[in-house]
Amino acid sequence: MTKGTMNMGSGWKLGLGALALAALAGCSGGDDDNAEENTAQTGGNDQASLTIGSTNFPEQLILANIYADVLRGDGVNVTTRLNLGSREVVFPALTNGEIDLLPEYTGALMTYLDQDEAHVNSRSPEDVMSALREVLPDGIEALDASPAEDRDALVVTRDTADQYGLETFSDLAPVSGELTLGGPPETRTRDVGIPGLKRVYDIEFAGFRSLDAGGPLTRGALANGDIDVARMFSSQGAIAENDWVALRDDKDLEPAQNIVPIGRSEALTDEMRDSLNRVSAALSTQDLQAMNHRVEIDKDDPAEVASQWVDEHMDNDSQTAN
Repeated sequence: MTKGTMNMGSGWKLGLGALALAALAGCSGGDDDNAEENTAQTGGNDQASLTIGSTNFPEQLILANIYADVLRGDGVNVTTRLNLGSREVVFPALTNGEIDLLPEYTGALMTYLDQDEAHVNSRSPEDVMSALREVLPDGIEALDASPAEDRDALVVTRDTADQYGLETFSDLAPVSGELTLGGPPETRTRDVGIPGLKRVYDIEFAGFRSLDAGGPLTRGALANGDIDVARMFSSQGAIAENDWVALRDDKDLEPAQNIVPIGRSEALTDEMRDSLNRVSAALSTQDLQAMNHRVEIDKDDPAEVASQWVDEHMDNDSQTAN
């Protein structure tokens, strides 16, 4: 979910397309422990089918399963290809037609697609959504954005916050040379990662450790003192669970990050759009935090967490398929 620009040249796209195909092929073969595929199909509408993909952290698995459950309840034949990797792999898989739908984040995807940074000043949910629709490739559409939001976060332990007087990103600037940052590999290159922190805040860390996207490697390294600052996500239950401190992005490096379904127009029906828009309207940031806590801290299954949310929040004509 960390964000950045991309080179849309043909060679680049072909390269990432190959990566996406390789990742999906691994999924289909069932030999890749880091990917999940579910080809269960339910419902009576044989004409409506959809393949839903996701990137590789728990919230994405939860959201993709929510989409799948609601659509199955509406009679759509759904295949899920989850945990495929970072956006740099999964979004090309969408544009290549290997998947049809994925959960996304408005500001993250806008920044990823906007190689010319024409929308660099778009920060509010409305401005970001408008800008995103302008830069989406032909044939790819954004449905309604949810009020639910999950932002990138720089997280420190309570002891580190107290030692250095850290509350905001700006507070990091004078002490960053003493600290080590940890997070997913793309933090090195995406604009809201190391490049943007230098550009906007003049933050330069003493070192960077390539770990995962707010997952067990990053959380363990922060807890053990192997890193001082962790790139995590604001909706992660682990932050409150451990009494960690998420620093405030006081100069708005990051744009709004509302949850939004992104899909291939030719694969979506009006009924699917209506169903997915109802999901977006019902989802809240508090829901994300609670569901992430269950998966990350309580070790509940993302599909079960998603199914329970659908049962509790969607009306009776969209029931989870078994």
